[in-house]
Amino acid sequence: MKKVRCLLCPRGCELKEYERGNCRSRMNIGGKLQALSYGKPCAAHVDPIEKKPFYHFLPGSLSYSLATAGCNLHCLYCQNWEISQSNPEDTINMDMLPEQVAQAAMENKCRTIACTYSEPVVFFEYASDIARIARKNNILNIWVTAGYINQRPLEETCGFLDAIKVDFKGITEDFYQNVTGGSIGPVMNAIKLIKEKGVWLELVNLIVPTYNDTREDFSKMCDWILDNIGPDVPLHFSKFWPIYQLKNLPPTPEESLIAARDIAISKGINYVYIGNIPEHEGNNTYCHVCKKLLIERLGYTVTQNNIAGGKCKFCNNIIPGRWDL
Repeated sequence: MKKVRCLLCPRGCELKEYERGNCRSRMNIGGKLQALSYGKPCAAHVDPIEKKPFYHFLPGSLSYSLATAGCNLHCLYCQNWEISQSNPEDTINMDMLPEQVAQAAMENKCRTIACTYSEPVVFFEYASDIARIARKNNILNIWVTAGYINQRPLEETCGFLDAIKVDFKGITEDFYQNVTGGSIGPVMNAIKLIKEKGVWLELVNLIVPTYNDTREDFSKMCDWILDNIGPDVPLHFSKFWPIYQLKNLPPTPEESLIAARDIAISKGINYVYIGNIPEHEGNNTYCHVCKKLLIERLGYTVTQNNIAGGKCKFCNNIIPGRWDL
């Protein structure tokens, strides 16, 4: 009986015949690693790109968003645990080949296709085939990921993606081990490689009360970002809501989100946002040179945009991102 080792993520699962990996969605069948969820998304929706969130990538546009079951992390607060922690055969799935996904995106006037909701790493083959067909139809490709992936497949991923949002869940190894079931090193390496490859990158840090919400946590994360990927990668601090296995915790206080944002700005990160508080000014984009309001957002809706040709209309400063549809 031939064992197979999965080289996709840092877990390196070694699988016996008909054994599935930690992610639930990959299995050794006949001595070959098979993706059980290929062509079988369990979620497909048309979303504003701001919902991902991407704030510096085609603002105001729509993204055809889909996911399959499974994930290679096991976060205690996962908001989509019904699909991320399920086997592909246990979810309600659609039959959608990559060509059909691209067609659906075009029919819905979506500028991008987003692999999101669960973890695109575990449906790598399906996501990559979607991306290649999408590009032939002038559709851009984005991932919303935890970044728990090996370097070699990530290099391939960077070749077919236009933007990646990484959930940078915490800044300590203890947090990753105890809350996500993973490890921080591969995520840090992934973030650095994405930036190096020139794929548009944004980061989200969900602030979980009593787990990663100290000023020391915020400061340490910002220092790492500045030291490794620079000041222009947008950083979103998001509000936690009690869910899944952390229902005992309170929601993130607004004061914690404001403190995190203030620390990041004071250290020199140029674009810092507050997520899951729709009317807060931290949802808006400001020029880091003249401080004028560039993009105003109300929830997921862009209500004004003062960026023209990738520059601030007021001072002509270049604003990092992709702004033109």
